[in-house]
Amino acid sequence: MPATQPTSVRRTVSSAASAKPAGSESLRAGIQSVEVGFELLNALSNASGALMLRDLAAAAGMSAAKAHRYLVSFQRMGLVIQDPVSTRYDLGPAALRIGLASLSRMDAVKLARERMADLLTQTGHVLAIAVWGNQGPTMVHWVEAMQTVPVTLRLGDVMPLLTSATGRCFAAFMGSEGRDAQRILPMIKDELTRLKKLPPGGPSLPDVPLSMAEVDAVLAEARQQGQARVVHSLLPGVAGFCAPVFDAQGRLAMGIVVLGSVATLDTRWDSAPAQALLNCARQLSADLGHQPQQPGTDA
Repeated sequence: MPATQPTSVRRTVSSAASAKPAGSESLRAGIQSVEVGFELLNALSNASGALMLRDLAAAAGMSAAKAHRYLVSFQRMGLVIQDPVSTRYDLGPAALRIGLASLSRMDAVKLARERMADLLTQTGHVLAIAVWGNQGPTMVHWVEAMQTVPVTLRLGDVMPLLTSATGRCFAAFMGSEGRDAQRILPMIKDELTRLKKLPPGGPSLPDVPLSMAEVDAVLAEARQQGQARVVHSLLPGVAGFCAPVFDAQGRLAMGIVVLGSVATLDTRWDSAPAQALLNCARQLSADLGHQPQQPGTDA
């Protein structure tokens, strides 16, 4: 016959069983001190360089004494370093390793595809994702909408640089110098040559540049607005916007596209679909680690 458990043991077991739900709830609630301390790391990541203790504490919304206690622990873990001469704090090697590991595991296109449903609700028009392929801007994802667009595109289609919003986005934001420019400029010139050779009397497409001066103006406008636009350029009656998504190194990772008929898509730069697209692209860039250049700073 099994021995009877002592009363003290039975009470301990009973208490542990009854405490389990409370412990689970505490786990779901999180650890507040960790969240508070993270504000210091977040402030350092948003800063342009190392910070003095008082400035770092102010950015994190806490006292200098409180911030110092967290920083001591962060230094032991390698998340933060302190310059022995200037006494300024900066992110440490452990923070770098975590950031690089996160970036290496991030699929930019997959991340963008996860945002398409919400963006579709905001725009109500056909959406697409394009990346730079061997031949140019290439469609890799397509989302249909209730508002159809009078153009047939397939996955893998390469878009023209001058008559599509996608092409203009890549031409404007892939870089104005260096290897990217050397790769794009000949393609732009070839496309200009083909546009000039269109037979007279053919379909007249407005907003199509026919000289390098006009190309420069179109791309400069795209950079100023933060995204590219076409109206009737790709096909009569079709309009579209394409916003750039940048990675942590500032390189153009992809373009997010909205397309529609000019009868249903508001083509103003400040329209709701254009702004929703721009906001989505900027958030994706931030998620990929991109930090926009601050006005007044050197490139």
